[in-house]
Amino acid sequence: MKICVLGAGAWGTALAINATGRHEVSLWARDAAQLAAMQAERENRRYLPGVAFPPSLRIVGGTAFDAARAAKLVIVATPMAALREQLQALRGLRVPVAWLCKGVEPAQGSGQDTGLLAHEIQAQVAPDLPAGVLSGPSFALEVARGQPTALVAASTHADVRQALVEAFHGPSLRVYANDDIVGVEVGGAVKNVLAIATGLADGLALGLNARAALITRGLAEMTRLGCALGARADTFMGLSGLGDLVLTATGDLSRNRKVGLLLAQGMSLAEAVQSLGHVAEGVYCARTVVQRAAQLGVEMPIASGVVALLDGGARPADVVAALMGREPTAELG
Repeated sequence: MKICVLGAGAWGTALAINATGRHEVSLWARDAAQLAAMQAERENRRYLPGVAFPPSLRIVGGTAFDAARAAKLVIVATPMAALREQLQALRGLRVPVAWLCKGVEPAQGSGQDTGLLAHEIQAQVAPDLPAGVLSGPSFALEVARGQPTALVAASTHADVRQALVEAFHGPSLRVYANDDIVGVEVGGAVKNVLAIATGLADGLALGLNARAALITRGLAEMTRLGCALGARADTFMGLSGLGDLVLTATGDLSRNRKVGLLLAQGMSLAEAVQSLGHVAEGVYCARTVVQRAAQLGVEMPIASGVVALLDGGARPADVVAALMGREPTAELG
């Protein structure tokens, strides 16, 4: 299968490396300097240093549409902020397209109250694209190294789900199909926000009890929001919900968890983000997640605490005190 991966960040690069050998893979880079460096050095030193490219992996430039034109499957591996532009550039393609980003887009203009999930953006700007998402608990470095990983291919189109399974299911990757794209995308977005909270708790040395409580109650928040948006509750007990939440909230490679750790150490948000060198989607979508939940009447106290912290309206200790001071309630409430 001819696969084109649009976006040479860590995750796009890792997936391209993993699939090369079983398929004919092209990795597209927007930035000319990064493109030239990867072609010359045969590795992505900016995002995945030390991981060599397979000999048959093609590194390409030009326009995104031209790069994707001959592919049988197109993977959009840009951050959430660039998804709208990338999907607009792919209008007219008739092959399956899937994105990797996990987040919620900020509201676009005064006529829109809240931000959109990825599939909602696609419905706006490129409704004819047969599209979906590839998500789940996955650190790019481990996927590039061929370490065991399980992902979810979600789409309302059966042919898109099948194309993603055929492309990426292999010796080190298991890919499960799911038609609940709403649930898979909500899980991918909200877990990043919750990982900031668990990083904060770990940075404040609150203990493993606190971490377990945050993950469990965070899962309840995620599920409430997803169900209010039309997702199935059982999706959140799977890889893109509980699985991705546990990985991102506890793994040392998690950028969002790292943000929480650094804020607990006294860094400003700007300093924490700058130190990462990568995008931490939870920082950019936390406010939008909470706004969308409020519009639906969904209570998300942990996510709201993260927003207060990121906005500078609360200190780390204040957020913890506010959560612990909430009135008692039923566990499933």
